[in-house]
Amino acid sequence: MTLNGREIVVGVDGTDQSLGALRWAAREAKRRGAPLHLVSAYSVPVYAGSTFDVGYAAFDQAALDNAVRELVREAAQHVQNLDVEVRSTVETGDPSGVLLELSKSAQLLVLGSRGRGGLLGRLLGSVSTAVPAHSHCPVGIIPLPWAREHQLERDINQAKAFVDGVAVGSDGSEHSGVAMLRAAEEAQLFGVPLTVVCAVPPMAGAASWMPTPVDFENIYQEIADALNASVRWLRGHFPDLEINAELLDGSPIDVLVEQSKQNRMVVMGTRGRGGFAGMLLGSTSQGVIHNSAGPLMIIQGFEDERLADRPEVTL
Repeated sequence: MTLNGREIVVGVDGTDQSLGALRWAAREAKRRGAPLHLVSAYSVPVYAGSTFDVGYAAFDQAALDNAVRELVREAAQHVQNLDVEVRSTVETGDPSGVLLELSKSAQLLVLGSRGRGGLLGRLLGSVSTAVPAHSHCPVGIIPLPWAREHQLERDINQAKAFVDGVAVGSDGSEHSGVAMLRAAEEAQLFGVPLTVVCAVPPMAGAASWMPTPVDFENIYQEIADALNASVRWLRGHFPDLEINAELLDGSPIDVLVEQSKQNRMVVMGTRGRGGFAGMLLGSTSQGVIHNSAGPLMIIQGFEDERLADRPEVTL
């Protein structure tokens, strides 16, 4: 994965959530030696057109554009004293479309988990749940409580303020294999251990309708064996990285949200298996985004040649 020279793009809309995302993005730009690109996008309000009742509504697009540019300028002041190359742009158009286009040339796209509605066109509210599934690069999602706790100076200069560890969700799918590879790269970059987590939802109630008894202990062991096989494969690509495996009881959302409280980053894919393996990571990714206590990195199903030697696993 060649990322040298690629910028980190962060969406800003003037809210505390987007400023928290900016703080995290600035830390990542500093850590990776990457340029930082602040972006805001807005759509022209629908009432700017005409109606039979009121005729043409007055609308000063230039005033709105200037207001958004001022918003971005003020946001940029939060990182002006850092040793990071910073640029900013304002775009007219759907925020999701603007960010997805920029993701084609970015190494990382960063968003807050919530944002304002209205004129700024959903940046960063529903955008933070729509963009990750279609982004051309990994997407960082930063929750507001974490952003308030870890202020900018602490993020940049006091890395030890973080809990040491990166966690990644795995369900045996190819999407989660890509997420595992990227999580290992992040853990290696941080210089911290990686934990590969698989959640096993409660099975007794779901199987109560079955006409024959179910050997849950055997099923659990098969999942554990598959998880360990995935971890052995990952260790083969990252021999110098400490990689652990955890098979945990509970829903994938609850398990990964809990991991977000214990690690400096949680990595997950946007899609996974449905059914028995607990829907990790499709609808699960939405639930984790809205409840995470710490930074998330969402990985789309990018191609990776290292998947060629990945074992067949069934979790």
